[in-house]
Amino acid sequence: MATAQELSDFLQSIERRAFKRSLYHVRDEEAALDIVQDSMMKLAEHYGDKPVGELPLLFQRILSNTTLDWFRRSKTRNALFSNFSDFEAGGEDDQDFDLLSVLGQDASGQQSPSAEDSFASVANVREIEEEIQNLPARQREAFLLRYWEDLDVAETAAIMGCSEGSVKTHCSRAVQALSKALIAKGFKP
Repeated sequence: MATAQELSDFLQSIERRAFKRSLYHVRDEEAALDIVQDSMMKLAEHYGDKPVGELPLLFQRILSNTTLDWFRRSKTRNALFSNFSDFEAGGEDDQDFDLLSVLGQDASGQQSPSAEDSFASVANVREIEEEIQNLPARQREAFLLRYWEDLDVAETAAIMGCSEGSVKTHCSRAVQALSKALIAKGFKP
């Protein structure tokens, strides 16, 4: 059974990746934060007494289900209500989690890349993220679980509620679509 500290450490370790995964799905920062928070609360509330080794798969399944619930609620809400603010041009700020800022942290004190290289790297990551968001939902989910969360095929199938063959198919199609789109944008194979 997981202790309170182990549960807290686990939740802290997956927080950023879970947020980014949710953001890819819902494309709304506030909704992504709510989904991750709800998922963490559900895990702590209902499965906090499970062994630490079972928590990653349980959390991924809860996160997937909470995301699906969000889409269902949004569909119902949008069918019933319409805000005029939804039709206004949004002034979104780019304050979301940036993978490069985490990966680029250099504790060894080595020389940082030039501003031009940094800008090119950020632009490349944004183009890749955009193409990931353009994938169909199931392909995006399989791709993110396999390659972002680094889960194996069986774990991904369990989380997605499908066969291992379906996971392989979704991942293969996602990789092909991403490769084709990125090559078309000038990325080298």
